[in-house]
Amino acid sequence: VQLVESGGGVVQSGGSLRLSCAASGRILSAYVMAWFRQAPGKERELVAAISWNGGTTDYADSVKGRFTISRDNRENTVSLQMSSLNPEDTAVYYCAARFPGHELVSRSSEYPYWGQGTQVTVSS
Repeated sequence: VQLVESGGGVVQSGGSLRLSCAASGRILSAYVMAWFRQAPGKERELVAAISWNGGTTDYADSVKGRFTISRDNRENTVSLQMSSLNPEDTAVYYCAARFPGHELVSRSSEYPYWGQGTQVTVSS
C-alpha cells in the first residue's frame, strides 16, 4: 500500500485546511484509515481514525468538534477537514492504514502503512 498526503500548508489561527490521502497498490476499503501528527520534540499521536466503511470514527480529545475524518472507498481516499486551527495544531500530519478494518487503535506501532507526511503550520 502506498499512501500520499496532500493539502498541508500555512494558515492563520482560526482558519481551516483539508488534508487528503490517496492510496495505491491495494484497495483500502478493508482497512482502518487514520491521521497522525507529530510536532517537533513530541511523540507521534493519533488525530483521527475511521473504520473500513466509515461507520466508526475516533478522535483525539484535542481535536473533537474541530476536525472531521472521512473516506471515499470508490476513490481510495481519506480526508481530514480541519477547522478552528490553533498554533498547537502545528505538526507534520501522516496518513496511515492498518488491517483489519474494524479495529480502531491509537498506537502508531499498530499501523504498518504510512505516507510521507505533510506539514501543517498554524500562525498566531
